[in-house]
Amino acid sequence: MSITQNAKIRRVTDSTLVVGADIAKKVHVARASDARGIELGKPLSFDNTRDGFERLLSWLETLMVEYGFDNVILGVEPTGHYWMNLAQFLRHHGVGLVLVNPMHVKKTKELDDNNPTKNDRKDARVISQLVKDGRYSVPNIPEDIYAEIRVGMNQRGRLIEDLKRVQGRVHNWLDRFFPEFTSVFKDWEGQAALVCLHTFPLPVDVGSTTEVEIVRAWRDGGISRGVGVSRARQLLSAASTSIGITEGLQMARRELQILLGQYDLLHAQLEELLTEIEQLVGQIPGATQMMSMPGIGLVTAAGFIAEVGDISSYAHPRQIQKLAGLNLKENSSGSHNGRRQITKRGRPKLRALLFRCVIPLIAKNAEFKSLHRYYTERPENPLKKVQSIIALCCKLIRVMFVLWKRQVPYDPIQMLGPIHAERLQDAA
Repeated sequence: MSITQNAKIRRVTDSTLVVGADIAKKVHVARASDARGIELGKPLSFDNTRDGFERLLSWLETLMVEYGFDNVILGVEPTGHYWMNLAQFLRHHGVGLVLVNPMHVKKTKELDDNNPTKNDRKDARVISQLVKDGRYSVPNIPEDIYAEIRVGMNQRGRLIEDLKRVQGRVHNWLDRFFPEFTSVFKDWEGQAALVCLHTFPLPVDVGSTTEVEIVRAWRDGGISRGVGVSRARQLLSAASTSIGITEGLQMARRELQILLGQYDLLHAQLEELLTEIEQLVGQIPGATQMMSMPGIGLVTAAGFIAEVGDISSYAHPRQIQKLAGLNLKENSSGSHNGRRQITKRGRPKLRALLFRCVIPLIAKNAEFKSLHRYYTERPENPLKKVQSIIALCCKLIRVMFVLWKRQVPYDPIQMLGPIHAERLQDAA
C-alpha cells in the first residue's frame, strides 16, 4: 500500500463524518456514516441550487452536532461537470470534498447486498464506504489565474475543433463545385487562394474574368509576390475544363460565403484568445523559464499549466506523470511477467499535449534527439520507437517540473546528465 493511501486512511478518524453524494443534473442524494461505516441519519435529497446546497450544509451541521463530529469529508463521483458547482460551494464553506472513481463504485456496489441493483441512494452509500476506506483522490481544482488559463485553453481547443469542421466543409464544397482548384493552389488557405474564393469562387466566375483582372485582385488583396500571370493562366485553364457541379450556383456562392465568414471569425477569435492567454501566462512565476527550452512555446506551456494547475501542489514529477496517465501497469503472476503498458488513467489532454510536443522535439531538439537515439539503439534493452516517445514524455515532465518549480532557465547539460552529455559531445 502506498504512502499516500495510508495518509488518506488516516484522514478519516473517529471524529470524521463521512458523506457520499450521488451527483445528478438536478437532484443529488447524500448519505452519511462514521469511520466504521455505520450509517447515520436519513438519506438527503437536495436540489442543484443554492437553496439545495444550503440544505446540505444544514444537514451536515445537524449530524455533526448530534453525533459529536468535528470535521467532515464528502465524496462524489466526477460525473461530467455537474459536481464542479457543488465543489466550489463546499470549498468556500470549508468542507473537504474528494473524488471517487466511478469504476470503483460500479465494481463494489454488490458487496453489501449481493445485488446488481443501481440507484442514487445505493450509489451514495457505496461512495461513502469507499471514502471511509481511503479509496478516493483529492481534486486539484484550479483557482485564480490557473482557473483562467484552464478555461482559456479549453475554449481554444473548442475553437480549433470548430475551425477543423469549417475547413472540412470548405474541402467538401471545393470537391463538389471546383475540384480542380486544389491543383492550382496546393493550400486553399493561402492568401492568394482565399482572395480567389472570396472574389471569383466558381469556375463560371473565373471564366468571366481575365488574367489581368485576376492578378489585379491579388494585388488589391495585398499579395505582391508568389503569384502572377502564370498562376492566373493556370486558374483560367482549370476553370475552363472543370467537372464541378453546375446546378444551384447561387446558393453555392452563399454557402461558401458563410463558410469563409466562419473561417475568418474563428481565426480572429483564436488570435484574440491567444493574446489574452499570453498575458495570463506571463504572470505565472517560472513560465518564462519553461519557454526557454527549445521547442517549448506559449501553447505548450499554457496547456501544461492549464492541466497541471499550481505547481506548488506537487512534491515530485511522478505525481504529474500519474496525472497524465503515463505511469506503468503490468500483469504478472509467478514466473510470468506480463507486458508493461501505460495506464492511460489521468488527464487525456495532458497526455496528448506531451505526446504532440515530444514528436517535434525528437526532430529538432538536440538533447531529445540524442536520448531517443540512445533509447532505441542501446545494446541492452533497446526500446521501440513508441516506448522511447513515452519515456521522453516522462522526461519532459521532469524537465518542465524543474524549470517551473525552481524557476531556472533550461540547461542542456543538466537536462541530459553527465553521461548522456558526454555521449552527445562525442557524437558531435
